[in-house]
Amino acid sequence: MSLMRIVSPCWKPSVEGENSSNGGDAAGRAEGLLWYKDSGQHVNGEFSMAVIQANNLLEDYSQLESGPMSSVDPGPQGTFVGVYDGHGGPEAARFVNERLFENIKKFTSENNGMSADVINKAFLATEDEFLSLVKNQWLHKPQIASVGACCLVGVVCSGVLYIANAGDSRAVLGRLERAIKEIKAVQLSYEHNASIESVREELHSLHPDDPHIVVLKNKVWRVKGLIQISRSIGDAYLKRAEYNREPLLAKFRLPEPFNKPILKAEPTILVQKLYPEDQFLIFASDGLWEHLSNQEAVDFVHSCPRNGVARKLLKAALREAAKKREMRYSDLKKIDRGVRRHFHDDITVIVLFLDSNLVSRSSFRGPLISIKGGYGVSGNGNT
Repeated sequence: MSLMRIVSPCWKPSVEGENSSNGGDAAGRAEGLLWYKDSGQHVNGEFSMAVIQANNLLEDYSQLESGPMSSVDPGPQGTFVGVYDGHGGPEAARFVNERLFENIKKFTSENNGMSADVINKAFLATEDEFLSLVKNQWLHKPQIASVGACCLVGVVCSGVLYIANAGDSRAVLGRLERAIKEIKAVQLSYEHNASIESVREELHSLHPDDPHIVVLKNKVWRVKGLIQISRSIGDAYLKRAEYNREPLLAKFRLPEPFNKPILKAEPTILVQKLYPEDQFLIFASDGLWEHLSNQEAVDFVHSCPRNGVARKLLKAALREAAKKREMRYSDLKKIDRGVRRHFHDDITVIVLFLDSNLVSRSSFRGPLISIKGGYGVSGNGNT
């Protein structure tokens, strides 16, 4: 794929959201199925966000929080990014969007600082809270037991980057290779999708007595023949055997009981120091990566003006989706939510630019920001 073909839309006048050169409203702007916040400042630099809806109800939720990372003052200042890709419904992703960062702040306060353990505890606490909700709603809303969310989190705090992932969203770093003056894509997140051999091996080692822990169904590997991911928040029906019965829909019930959780909520966490060569981070749900490679996305962001870059990157993926179906992007845009899911998934993109002068100042009290992505698009249950 030629980079010029992907990058050229950067420089064309935009149709959707064309009046947004000022960055839009403070909380972002919605236009039909598109939501975007073209630009803003976080503690460690600039950012750009965009969401496109494909499902009948938007199942992608996301947030960017800039400022205090703990609930006590003075605590560490930083930037928190969350991308929550729901499945089976929006409830789990919406719940995580409301609770995960609050739990991060709580455990950061208790720990007197940010750490991988803080993030792990926050994921597990959010999982426990959601499973309590499932227990309370189970009898009158049994489908809540089959709702879950992939959760990708990034934290920049005191010059250190933390990436935590449960599911198959992805975080990619754009790093300047000074010797060759090129920006290299570095994938930072580990994905928990059964299509990956190491994930299947992990599942077999965790469930040695179950020959059907992963099943190849219609050329797709699925855990128990039901779901592609092996880690998530929610999906109570694959974590607690008490939900493996009526009134849960038959298609979600397993023929045999299980005595330990099939899916896990623990994220895989990467911790690394940030360097001046680290230019920007791209956080996106798997819908983006179905259509663009890591390097294509990094080249695109590096080549485009910063303002509106997340929206333009999202559009580059939609152009590829249209091309795969041998249709024009202008025709794809006319397809309404629900039917649109046959062409692409809900997609969330957050681009976080890193200003090395700001990243290295751990006590810097930059702008206080709290933005929730996707609020206001048609079919979002919160509008």
